[in-house]
Amino acid sequence: MVGNLNISLPQPRTAEVKTRPIFQVRALEDPRWPALVAAHSRSSVFHTTGWIAALHRTYRFEPVVYTTSPPGAVLENGLALCHVRSWITGSRLISLPFSDHCEPLVDTATEAQSLTNALAETLRRENLRYVEVRAALPLDGPIEACLSTRNYCLHELDLRPGLDTLFSNFHKSSTQRKILRAEREGLIYECGRSRALLDVFWDLLLITRRRHGVPPQPRAWFQNLIECFGDALQIRVAFQGRQPAAAILTIRHKDTLVYKYGCSDTRLRHLGGTQLLFWRSIQEAKCEGLRVFDLGRSDCDNTGLITFKDRWGSTRSTLTYTRFSPSLSSGAFSPAGPGWAVRIANRLVPRLPIRVLQLAGKVLYRHMA
Repeated sequence: MVGNLNISLPQPRTAEVKTRPIFQVRALEDPRWPALVAAHSRSSVFHTTGWIAALHRTYRFEPVVYTTSPPGAVLENGLALCHVRSWITGSRLISLPFSDHCEPLVDTATEAQSLTNALAETLRRENLRYVEVRAALPLDGPIEACLSTRNYCLHELDLRPGLDTLFSNFHKSSTQRKILRAEREGLIYECGRSRALLDVFWDLLLITRRRHGVPPQPRAWFQNLIECFGDALQIRVAFQGRQPAAAILTIRHKDTLVYKYGCSDTRLRHLGGTQLLFWRSIQEAKCEGLRVFDLGRSDCDNTGLITFKDRWGSTRSTLTYTRFSPSLSSGAFSPAGPGWAVRIANRLVPRLPIRVLQLAGKVLYRHMA
């Protein structure tokens, strides 16, 4: 694996780990948090104040950082969380909503155990439905906390080899030929963060989410991401003439370029627009001296998406999300709803008018974190 996600914490010599007091930090107000994120080797784009601020602006989630560092001291560690309060899905604490991975920024087993003990105490004291940590490795918790886990796939591409080597590692028919086809067809590539590009991206996203049978994220979410990340965020669009064929959204953090969202027009899929956008992203990341292209999280049963990412020569690893809950029934991972409800939604959503679909996404996403 290229990135820093699967670094194991030092293990204690004995079964007992002496824990430390926990303090809470306001992630959007305390300058010590962005300083820790900038310095810590395991931080990602999902730890940044840009990501957290966009979550707060769009969904009104309340961010907080748990740490063993007292006020006024250098922030040595931290676990970023958001309070999600919903009358539909219950109140819970998540690190972090809509994030692919959000590691506890810790260096020792003592720090890790102190933070997990604090999570269990918050779960009990605030009567939460569950606490969820989206990390690469499963977390241990206190005996009294019920734990459940769910695995996902993460793909990362090592950008250190030369461009010729990277290209030769792509799947010949599904990736290389699609890129060459896009270039032969003369697809036009545009990149930026203008309102016009956001409009194009948003229109393609509506089509794509409708096709997949799920509501789109609120448009405000993408506008807030643009405002919070500045030029670290880019919307990349491939056009056939004036017709948009595909679009992706990427965010840069330290030496990593993160692919977060993608959408396309299936009528133009044969032109290779998505493959062209990934290839241009890789080329530009190399020019900027970046070392990792994070292709994002995939459900383990989404074989189509996993195969697509495998064919870029990326390295596949496992993310293991952990939930602490008062009982296994209240905290166990499950689909978005009962099987019958999901099937009905998947059939209903493609038939909804666009305006109704937009409203559904605007209303539902703050309950779906």
